Amino acid sequence: MDNIFLNRHFLCIDLKSFFASCECIERGINPFNYPLVVANPNQGMGAITLAVTSYLKNLGVKSRGRLFEIPKNIKYMIAKPRMSLYIKKSEEVVGIYLEYVDKEDLHIYSIDECFLDVTDYLKLYKKTDYELALDILKEIKEKTGLCATCGIGPNMLLAKVAMDIEAKHNKDCIAKWTYADIETKLWEIAPLSKMWGIGPRMEVKLNKLGIYSVKDLAYYNRDKLKKLYGVMGEELWNHAQGIDLSRIGDYKKVMDKSYSHSQVLFKDYNGENISLIIKEMVEVIGVRLRKNHKTCQVIGLGIGYSKNVGGGFFHSVKLDNPTDLETDIYKTCEMIFDKFYDNLPIRKVTVSCGDLKQKIGVQLNIFDSVKEVRDKENLSKAIDEIKEKYGKNAVLKATSLLNDSTIKERNKKIGGHNA
Repeated sequence: MDNIFLNRHFLCIDLKSFFASCECIERGINPFNYPLVVANPNQGMGAITLAVTSYLKNLGVKSRGRLFEIPKNIKYMIAKPRMSLYIKKSEEVVGIYLEYVDKEDLHIYSIDECFLDVTDYLKLYKKTDYELALDILKEIKEKTGLCATCGIGPNMLLAKVAMDIEAKHNKDCIAKWTYADIETKLWEIAPLSKMWGIGPRMEVKLNKLGIYSVKDLAYYNRDKLKKLYGVMGEELWNHAQGIDLSRIGDYKKVMDKSYSHSQVLFKDYNGENISLIIKEMVEVIGVRLRKNHKTCQVIGLGIGYSKNVGGGFFHSVKLDNPTDLETDIYKTCEMIFDKFYDNLPIRKVTVSCGDLKQKIGVQLNIFDSVKEVRDKENLSKAIDEIKEKYGKNAVLKATSLLNDSTIKERNKKIGGHNA
């Protein structure tokens, strides 16, 4: 079993209704009995509710909705978001975590959520993982006024899912899952978007395959998932089995020299039109890789939300085989986006290709044919040569003529010229 499953003691701690709780604490208000919404009042009733108090959640009001969606019979206070305040409070909580574990055993997942690997500290404190979690949550409440929930598991996945699914319903706000809970708890999760790592977009794709629960996913053919979604498909299948071999140290490793491309957008984009921007950015990096005879094996995608919302994500995936093909890079970026996108307005995109290697050949997998790979490479090479001779705007995809495209203007700025 040790060869298949990780057996450690992870805590996943989330600060409840974080933005709204911070605003209530500043005002001396109890978030459990006061109706407060964090949103930008200057945007009218269409403003996104970045957070709502636990009191409002109990009334059925959801975070990340719109003000006009709140029932008319519910009266509430609107607090304008203050990111500097939230960052300050988050740093206070991180300081508490570092009283218990070394920074190498702490992974800051987001402004209000962290993972702690407490495996090597239990003997030191002479406590179980559950007792240690109780102590940490108590100290957070005493020192900051914030309430937190905690999931405990033998790997990061089960700790996170225990926190998401069960902890908030328990009186002490703690839930511990073991491998024995996979069939009775993990497999019962439905709809799929309730599962960590499966967003609404990925849920739709899996539903089309007849997969509606984590149990369905666990029983689906792993090779088919990998053929459809690459390494991300295999990861989905592993997670459905409760398998997660990642360690906190994996998130702290800095990628080797990489090629990256970032773009601050001139307007808000969303899940429908952002794919065009990602494709264009992948195209730029693909040209650079081939020009320098490099391949990459680690693909990263970062999304920054509008300043009125704040936050975002950056995640990377290591491919089975190195590549310099835009189709491979984009497909991976698309899977990362579908997995982590939170249906919020987008203002910044970053695409990164790391773990660079000198290209000396092509390694095929069982799903590729020599002809398919050779045709893709020859097409990319031909397009690169045309652009090199006649300018970056000499050959454009039809989508580059759409209003949401930015590639023509960016090509002019970075030295391209029109044919």
